[in-house]
Amino acid sequence: MALSPKLEIRQGQTLIMTPQLMQAIKLLQMSSLDLTSYVEAEMERNPLLERAEGEGGAGEADSPSEREAAEAAAPSSSGEAEGDAWLSSELSDSARDIAQRLDTDLGNIYPDDPGTGRTEAGTGEAQQRDPWQTGLTTRTGSGGASEDYNLEAFVASDVSLQQHLGDQMVLAIADPVERLVAQVLIDNLDDAGYLRLDLDDTAERMGIDRARLDGILAVLQTLEPTGVFARSLAECLKLQLIEKNRFDPAMEKLIDNIDLLARHDHAALRQVCGVDDEDLKEMIAELKALDPKPGSSFGETLIQPVVPDVIVRAARDGGWSVELNTDTLPKVLVNQTYYAHISRQARDEAEKSFLSECLQTANWLAKSLDQRARTILKVASEIVRQQDAFLVHGVQHLRPLNLRTIAEAISMHESTVSRVTSNKYMATPRGIFELKYFFTAAIASSGGGDAHSAEAVRHRIKVLIDAESPDDILSDDTIVKMLKDEGIDIARRTVAKYRESLRIASSVQRRREKKAGRG
Repeated sequence: MALSPKLEIRQGQTLIMTPQLMQAIKLLQMSSLDLTSYVEAEMERNPLLERAEGEGGAGEADSPSEREAAEAAAPSSSGEAEGDAWLSSELSDSARDIAQRLDTDLGNIYPDDPGTGRTEAGTGEAQQRDPWQTGLTTRTGSGGASEDYNLEAFVASDVSLQQHLGDQMVLAIADPVERLVAQVLIDNLDDAGYLRLDLDDTAERMGIDRARLDGILAVLQTLEPTGVFARSLAECLKLQLIEKNRFDPAMEKLIDNIDLLARHDHAALRQVCGVDDEDLKEMIAELKALDPKPGSSFGETLIQPVVPDVIVRAARDGGWSVELNTDTLPKVLVNQTYYAHISRQARDEAEKSFLSECLQTANWLAKSLDQRARTILKVASEIVRQQDAFLVHGVQHLRPLNLRTIAEAISMHESTVSRVTSNKYMATPRGIFELKYFFTAAIASSGGGDAHSAEAVRHRIKVLIDAESPDDILSDDTIVKMLKDEGIDIARRTVAKYRESLRIASSVQRRREKKAGRG
C-alpha cells in the first residue's frame, strides 16, 4: 500500500472550554474567602471594575446634594485642628506638671530621648517635646511629624514560641557557637513545641560533636514552658515531671509503658509499676494534669470563623426561608461612564483594544458572580426542601441524598451541583453545616421500608453507646441486633467503621474505662 500526501475536508463538533467558561466554573467552586481575594485582584487589574457602595452603587457619579451631605458628615479640617490642638495642649500640660513636680528638666529624666530638651537648629529657643508623644506621632515622607493619634503604638504584638525561647536562650547559653546551634534547634520546633530533627544529621551538618549537641539540647529543655524540645510525648511528660520533682521510679515505669495507659490496661500497669489501684489512679491523675503540647499557647495561626453562604430561617407559613448571605457576596459594578469617557481619549489601537478587553472581562465577571449567586441559592433551596425533616426533628431524620437527586430536581449537571456544594456553608436553626453534610449514603431498611441516612445511623449508634451502663457494655454485634430491631439493616464492620469515625473506643476499652471511673 503506497503512502502519498493528500488534502481532506472533514466536519465535526467539539466542545471547547473558553477562558470565560473556565472562569465561571472556577468561581463556582470557590469559597467566600477565595472569591473575595480573587475579586480584589481583578479590581486591581481592571480599571473599569468598582466596588458597589450601598444600594445606589458606586459606578454612578455622586450628585451634588450627595457630595454636600458627605462633606457635612465628614469631620472638617478645623475640627481636626482643634482636636490636635487639644491633644498637644494636654500633652504639654502633662510635661510641665511632671517637670514642676520633679523639680528638674525633662531632659534630665529622659536623657536618651533625642527630642527632649533639644535645641533646634535655626531657632533661638529650646523646643521641648513631650516624651509621651513617642508613640503618638508618625513620620511623614517629607521628614515632618504627623500629629495623628496612633492607637497601634499601644497594641502589644503577639510573641511567638521561637521569640519566647530565643529571649531565654541568650541568657542560658553564652558561647556564640552554641547559640547558633541552639537557634537552629529553636527554629525547627513545631507548633506544639516538639523537636522533629534527626540529631545525628544535625550534628554532622553543623559540624559539632553529638555529645556537644546533646548538651545544648539539655540546656534548652530547661527553658519555659516546661516540656519543649521533647522528641516524643513520653519525653515531654518526663521533663514536666522532673521539673515538679515527681519523676520517681514508679512514674518512670509508667512513662516507659505509656502505650499500656493508652489501651487502659490498668492491670498490666499495676504489675509493671508495682503499685496498687489507689496509687495508680493518683499517678494517672498527675499525668492528666500535665500539658502534652506545651508550645500550643504560643501559636500564631489565625483561625478563620466559618461564615455561612446561605441562611435558612423559619417562615411564617410553616416553611423555610432560604436567602444568600449578602456579607459574603462581592459587590462589583462596571463603570460604563468612565469607559465612555476614557475610550474617546484613546490614542491608538492598542489602547482601544485594552479598554475593550477590560470592558468584556468586567461584564463577564459581573455576570459570572450573578450566575454563581443564583446557582448557589437554587441548590440550597432544593437541599432544604429535601431535608425538611432534618430541620424540623434533627439529625436522626436526615434523609439519604446524592448529587443526582438534586441535579435532576433543578435540571443541572451533577458536576455543577458538586462544585456548588464545595466549601459552602449553610446556617440553619440547628447550626452551621457544610452543604456536603446533607449528602449521605443510604442504608437499606430491614423491613423493606424507606432507606436510612448514614449520618442518621451514625447518630443513632452514638446515642446507644452514650446510654449504655458500666455493667452492660454494648458490643458491635449487640448494636447490630438493636439496629435491626429498629429496621436498620447494617453489617457489623459498618458499625465498627462508624464507631471509629466518632472516635469511640471498642467495647473492651470502654469497659475498662468505666470500671476504672466507677472504682
